[in-house]
Amino acid sequence: MNRRQFLASSIASVPALGAPLPLKIGHRQVNMMAEPSLAVFELAHRISGLSGVELHVILKERSLWDRQTALSYKREANRWGLRVPSLSGIWTPEASLTKPAGREECLRKAIETAELLGASVLLVSALRANCPRMDDEASYVPAVEALRKMAPVAADVGVTLGLETSLSTADIKKLVDLVNHPAVRVFWDFDNLEFYGHKGQSVAGLDLLGVERICQVHCKNEDRLLAEPGRVDWATAFAALKRIGYESWYVFETKHSSPEQCVEATRKNIEFMRLCLA
Repeated sequence: MNRRQFLASSIASVPALGAPLPLKIGHRQVNMMAEPSLAVFELAHRISGLSGVELHVILKERSLWDRQTALSYKREANRWGLRVPSLSGIWTPEASLTKPAGREECLRKAIETAELLGASVLLVSALRANCPRMDDEASYVPAVEALRKMAPVAADVGVTLGLETSLSTADIKKLVDLVNHPAVRVFWDFDNLEFYGHKGQSVAGLDLLGVERICQVHCKNEDRLLAEPGRVDWATAFAALKRIGYESWYVFETKHSSPEQCVEATRKNIEFMRLCLA
């Protein structure tokens, strides 16, 4: 193939200007299988339209801090043609964003694991008692300083720290803006906003945050399909994401009763998502 033929074939493979990009859809590991197992990738492969699995760094007796364990998950993902878009479950029992003991070690090791697995987002959970209080400098300043310290470490390997908190929209915006680093953004969970008492903010909050502050999105309706009634009107939520220009991963966090039910429900959720985002 000469240079002209190469350029022509390359251009032909690029989506037409204005054409929608393929949806990037993943599922959270612990909601697919309760036990840590490489079989999660085979299960994910059975679901048409699913292209990734969000792994837990620390899950029961298994830790992806161990390089050989992480490499075994990477090989299995490659075997089934799947991505690892994000990692969650990064904290040891004694560590959290608001506790100095082990905080930096957990973040640093999780960033290293994300780099190894090719994950672009690290979910940094900070919920309830482990969430900084944004009306108390003694609570939020240490968290901001820790994130400022680790943000360049993450950025150097192409990883974004995605904060998933129990804060209101205004408070999570305040936290991210105080850190003021492009590698620290929001892992947006519509259902969490409603569950933690911030009624009506899950969709309206998108306009306050702006797409530039959102790195990834969790999608769930407890153990029901997204099309069924729940805390979030998912048709409206998807429409809002489309309106602000969100183009990153959608990761299901739905509860399932069995692997077969997971396959069937996720297929239906993907079909519903595609209809809403078309």
